Amino acid sequence: MSEISGVRVRELAEQFGTPLYVYDESAMRKQLQTFTDSFQSNVLDTRVIYASKAFNCKAMIELVREYGCGLDVVSGGELYTALKTDFNPAHIYFHGNNKTPTEIRMALDGGVGTFVIDNEMEAAELLKQIKNTETDVFLRINPGIEAHTHQYIVTAHVDSKFGFSLLEKDVITETARKLQASGTIHVRGIHAHIGSQIFDKQAYVELVRKMFAFAKELNDLNVPVSEINLGGGFGAYYTAEDHPVPVQEVCETILRTCEEENEKNGGIIRRILIEPGRSIVAEAGSTLYTVGYLKKTPNKHYVFVDGGMSDNIRPALYQAKYDAYVADRENEPVFTDYTVAGKCCESGDILIESIPLPEVHTGDILVVKTTGAYGYSMASHYNKLPFPAVVFVKDGKAREVIERESYEHMTALEKQEERS
Repeated sequence: MSEISGVRVRELAEQFGTPLYVYDESAMRKQLQTFTDSFQSNVLDTRVIYASKAFNCKAMIELVREYGCGLDVVSGGELYTALKTDFNPAHIYFHGNNKTPTEIRMALDGGVGTFVIDNEMEAAELLKQIKNTETDVFLRINPGIEAHTHQYIVTAHVDSKFGFSLLEKDVITETARKLQASGTIHVRGIHAHIGSQIFDKQAYVELVRKMFAFAKELNDLNVPVSEINLGGGFGAYYTAEDHPVPVQEVCETILRTCEEENEKNGGIIRRILIEPGRSIVAEAGSTLYTVGYLKKTPNKHYVFVDGGMSDNIRPALYQAKYDAYVADRENEPVFTDYTVAGKCCESGDILIESIPLPEVHTGDILVVKTTGAYGYSMASHYNKLPFPAVVFVKDGKAREVIERESYEHMTALEKQEERS
């Protein structure tokens, strides 16, 4: 019998319908605890911030709050969701390369603790709106480190849309001074994020060294920064091709390097921060689909499921790979290699290009693993498909944390001209 945290897969499908996002709550709790336990230093203050773009909803934010983590948001919608919970806004970090004036106002009014400033124009807008409100600021730095990952999820190459390039040190320094001169904006530190699905610890070592060296330069220029946020990008396991570094190991490497670099640079840094997102939720999540029709072509055996790129755009967007199994039939012998295709009207709506499975039948429940990050977050209404429900399972019990969207809800904002 196929189960997730003690709940039968087929029972979940029958009770909540499919497609269905299912999260093992115990697995997420374990990851949150592991990060908070592992990212501790006897020399530096530390903080773990959950990058909520990976999966943002009220129940997830409440879970993050329970473990004492900060929260990273990148839009008005993510911020609004956080402000609708009991999460302390002082522990929210507002990222994004094009925060609108309305979003900035919303964050200031909501008491957001820290803005991560991405460019000169955003700094000017914050200065325009700040008035008597006090806030902390990090400057996002593009350190020019290219992590070995897909081009769409590399975020620190020289022409990246994100952050101030280290080649523009005068611009960074002048921006920091203008912000500090306001009297109510406090430039606490610098931030960088070098990409996602990083499996090489050395990338973080290089990042730490560059960030500490630059922090020393800023301090020497009378821009006193005392905190460094090293972003996230910690890898998750999707298929046998992936070899993520264990959380304890990557945290130990980062902290050891930070302590060494801080001593080398005169002890200028007080706090180090990291922003795991995917690595907390990805492996805890699965998506359940009901198998519909089957089709055989000269070169493929197709399995059609009742979802697709509308609930998981990642395979179409950047060729992400997934593993899967047929519920209650994991131990049956392989029949053939199947191509798992969605119901969207796009040839690229392929969830898994080729996977060995037992003979699949209409009505089977297919479970695609490691969909906890960027599945629901990137879901769309393409082909007018409603958003699936989301459930958390723990100790044999399931609770619905996001309802399945109805057709009525999906069309509620549409207006129709009245005819006499």
